[in-house]
Amino acid sequence: MPAHPLGVVLNGVTGRMGYRQHLVRSLLAIREQGGVELSDGSRLPVDLVLVGRNAEKVRETAERHDVPRWTTDLDEALADEGNRIYFDAQLTSVREESILRAIAAGKDVYTEKPIAESVEGSLRLARAAAAAGVKNGVVHDKLYLPGLLKLRRLIDGGFFGRVLSVRGEFGYWVFEGDWQSAQRPSWNYRAEDGGGITTDMFCHWNYVLENLFGGVRAVTARTATHIPQRWDEQGKPYRATADDAAYAIFELEGGVVAQLNSSWAVRVHRDELVEFQVDGTEGSAVAGLHQCVVQHRSATPRPVWNPDLAEAGGYREQWQPVPDNAVFENGFKAQWEQFLRHVVEDADHPYDFLAGARGVRLAEAGLRSSAEGRRIVLEDLAVEGGAA
Repeated sequence: MPAHPLGVVLNGVTGRMGYRQHLVRSLLAIREQGGVELSDGSRLPVDLVLVGRNAEKVRETAERHDVPRWTTDLDEALADEGNRIYFDAQLTSVREESILRAIAAGKDVYTEKPIAESVEGSLRLARAAAAAGVKNGVVHDKLYLPGLLKLRRLIDGGFFGRVLSVRGEFGYWVFEGDWQSAQRPSWNYRAEDGGGITTDMFCHWNYVLENLFGGVRAVTARTATHIPQRWDEQGKPYRATADDAAYAIFELEGGVVAQLNSSWAVRVHRDELVEFQVDGTEGSAVAGLHQCVVQHRSATPRPVWNPDLAEAGGYREQWQPVPDNAVFENGFKAQWEQFLRHVVEDADHPYDFLAGARGVRLAEAGLRSSAEGRRIVLEDLAVEGGAA
């Protein structure tokens, strides 16, 4: 095992997601616990380097969290042999070029998604990593949510019998920025800056579906820009050029049909901001970020359609909660620890650049389906003889 702390270069952690989830709730938390726990019970400390284009923001972040090493020069950070891992949470538009520089420097790479702006760019990264022999991983955070971990437990235990369908609802109302400040950055709503809910969320839906129910083989989608004008961080109006909603049907391996709605222009009337209902021959479940409830075939009530009488009871009361049975870590932190062990001990971490490329492929197919008004069958992706 390495005798020294593991150097990790973090690029883009002054942004919302990079700062909150990856720096504060993941790597600083790992640092505070003495490092990542290895298979022999020992802990390997992490030594962080913050990188960003704005010196003032990077310095302020570093000083606030007692991170001695920071720089605005990515090449300087990559040149240090003690820095073994490069992480990227920048805008998608600049991610590919930075990752290629890290690969050329021989660094193992972990990155946010989308991993590139196109399938071609994603495959360039996968091929470069394979040629260089560096380990690589892509954030798959939603698989580590307590609700989906409970759902995984049900699937592994055969609770559903044969899965028939999946229905998902994700989203919330993102303020336009005039009356109240928006909860998301303005670039999310500009296509020219890499924004759009399809590009963002279909990468998530791809790995959720393929890891729980089966790979996506075809998609039919309709995207929309429901809110055509928004106000940016300086209070200035701008035209929204990216889609803020996407409605899709995904056809999965094995005949499962998944319907997922994603919207930043929807007011929430459900228990959690994302929920998935899974229906099978032997039972059904509804899973969110934290909770999961089930209804087994043997305990399914007998609904009767009668529009002349008001419903006497609530349908949600007829479901049973799945117990926690475990302490769930922050999902981003849990995957960081898995990837760090993958780098140091070659532990399992299947979520590589090719998995990331499949997410980009699905987003591109969704946008194409909406633009052309038709069903799109997904083509296989191949890197070094492997197909996906």
